[in-house]
Amino acid sequence: MRWTIVVEQSEDGELYIPLNQDILDLTKWKEGDIINWKDLGDGSWEMSKKQELEWVLVDTVSQFRMRYMVQVPIGKKDWALDTVTMQEAKEFSQEHIGESIVSHRVVTEEEALRICDEDNDYCNKWSDEKKIDVFFTKDGEKVEL
Repeated sequence: MRWTIVVEQSEDGELYIPLNQDILDLTKWKEGDIINWKDLGDGSWEMSKKQELEWVLVDTVSQFRMRYMVQVPIGKKDWALDTVTMQEAKEFSQEHIGESIVSHRVVTEEEALRICDEDNDYCNKWSDEKKIDVFFTKDGEKVEL
């Protein structure tokens, strides 16, 4: 739907756009909502309500198939299992099998930053903004792997 609305000026010089009740009812906007503006380049603008966002913590388990090549005396093949279990074997090869989501939950930004500090203790002194830029995936952000 399109409307033509004239920008008006208040007594104190502030510019504003009066939105009639029909527009408010159709858009479900209310006073105090944050509105995004997009210049369509032809003298017109598109307006949309800024989406309310939340952070979701997603826990996963990543699975690898690991191989080890262990030399043992003939007839003692089970000794190789002990060598691997004791972490005394060199890695021969690995293949990533996949990742499984095990849980997810909504967290506040404060909780997310606290968890970030616990999981990445080397960045405790970083600003909250830097932690969010480095570790958090924002709405619409695409990460190349």
